[in-house]
Amino acid sequence: MGRPGGRGMKIRFTKMHGLGNDFVVLDAINQDFVPTPAQARFLADRHFGIGCDQILVVERATTPEVDFRYRIFNADGGEVEQCGNGARCFVRFVHEQGLTDKSEIRVETQSGLIAPRLEADGQITVDMGMPHFLPAEIPFAAESDAMVHALDLGGEQIDVSVVSMGNPHAVQVVADVDAAPVARQGPLIETHPRFPRRGNAGFMQIVDRHAIRLRGFERGAGETLACGTGACAAAVAGIRRGLLDSPVRVTTCGGDLLIAWNGARASNANSPVLMTGPATTVFSAEIEIPNNL
Repeated sequence: MGRPGGRGMKIRFTKMHGLGNDFVVLDAINQDFVPTPAQARFLADRHFGIGCDQILVVERATTPEVDFRYRIFNADGGEVEQCGNGARCFVRFVHEQGLTDKSEIRVETQSGLIAPRLEADGQITVDMGMPHFLPAEIPFAAESDAMVHALDLGGEQIDVSVVSMGNPHAVQVVADVDAAPVARQGPLIETHPRFPRRGNAGFMQIVDRHAIRLRGFERGAGETLACGTGACAAAVAGIRRGLLDSPVRVTTCGGDLLIAWNGARASNANSPVLMTGPATTVFSAEIEIPNNL
């Protein structure tokens, strides 16, 4: 992007991260600001802005049954449905800013309600809701409801499990996650025509039945150090395929998450996915948004 110019309004923000997946968090309750796509790209720019993978916006709830509304903007300016690492940062932010004193809150997102909980040891557990495997619910263009689908990447065929954790994921099993073709295949999976809303790509190496290593390529952000919904998608895909047992420790480039899901049996198919991990505040400051954005 070119360097923005012109003086503009100042906004307050907090920089946070969940295992290196970093965020700019905006309090839109106490200040009147929600970024436009151009403003989001400016804030996310690591040279001229603050720098982040996603921007999180805290808003008042629209119904009395929930505590907050949560909006997520990717680094490319597009608004998306869900972000697991961001959900953990969200609950730490509203506590540190004095917006709530509840240990567990209910938060509305584009993809439905989530319930993050601040644990006594400082870790944060998020009820991420139920995973969805039917192609129409992801959405993913497929002729069957099979758990594994062949995906053609310009002549190269890979096998993926497609899962929605409120956003679409394609998870493939690889022998060595360090050698996985994330940079090459990630953009092809993200923009594949079978994902009408674009897709997130997960590259999963199975360590044992309770542990995996994972790299992820997120739509609108590229490869990130960790992806919360991607960790959930990989774990539940492995459990559903009989390759893993709950709970699953997911080791990402930025650190570990623990994913629990009891939905392997048909009788428990509606079980929610529980994700536990850290959330870290880096600093708070002000930035001036140029008028020409």
